[in-house]
Amino acid sequence: MKADRSLTGGTSSCKEAGGRAEPIISLVMVSIGVYARMMKHAETALACLSVDPAIMLMVVGVLMFIITFCGCVGSLRENICLLQTFCVCLTLIFILQLAAGILGFIFSDKARNKVTEVINRAIVHYRDDIDLQNLIDFGQREFDCCGGITYTDWSQNMYFSCKDDNPSRERCSVPFSCCIVSKDKVVINTMCGQGMQQLEYAEAGNHIHTNGCIDKLVNWIHSNLFLLGGIALGLAIPQLVGILLSQILINQIKDQIELQNYNQKHRSDPWS
Repeated sequence: MKADRSLTGGTSSCKEAGGRAEPIISLVMVSIGVYARMMKHAETALACLSVDPAIMLMVVGVLMFIITFCGCVGSLRENICLLQTFCVCLTLIFILQLAAGILGFIFSDKARNKVTEVINRAIVHYRDDIDLQNLIDFGQREFDCCGGITYTDWSQNMYFSCKDDNPSRERCSVPFSCCIVSKDKVVINTMCGQGMQQLEYAEAGNHIHTNGCIDKLVNWIHSNLFLLGGIALGLAIPQLVGILLSQILINQIKDQIELQNYNQKHRSDPWS
């Protein structure tokens, strides 16, 4: 039984206004995932990660579409079942995010080791995928770092390996993104990383960034805790607002149903 819209219309309108964009965003995510899956090979991504990012994007997009569909249709049709599904799903997502944050803080050493493994695998497959190569180069340029722990980590890559039987011209080198580039230089030496792994740490530091990206990333996180906390809060507030509004709407619908049942009963039996 539908409730009287005069009392629930205000909350429903808020839900409708806030829920129109999410299904579109979720469909865009699914479309990007499908495109990436069709156009890109997953072998390199799966070699670095345990899950294909394209598949993950599609799964998240589908789940997001289902949840927001329940919220939108539930508020439009004032369907208690759909609204309860929407509320429960948002609550579970919020709890999982909170648990992931707490576990990541408690087991920070294990998380660091996992990140180290992912970066090392990415270094091994640096030349296998142009997008992975651009991502690594971007990270090394932004954080002024080279490799995972140190610049010699690039010896794990078959092209940059320092093994005697390595025929590559890039033997014992590092990517250009590791280089210290001076802004006042007119001509940039793109081969500045040539043979840098053969140099001592102090001498190599005159030409390239010798510190690893993991320590740089950890330092960046520590120095931007307020920013990361603000982002986490910004993600949590819409979820909490959605849970609150859906619960308010559910209670209003239930109250209206009880009122209508009461009026119907006394209308049919005026002496009771």
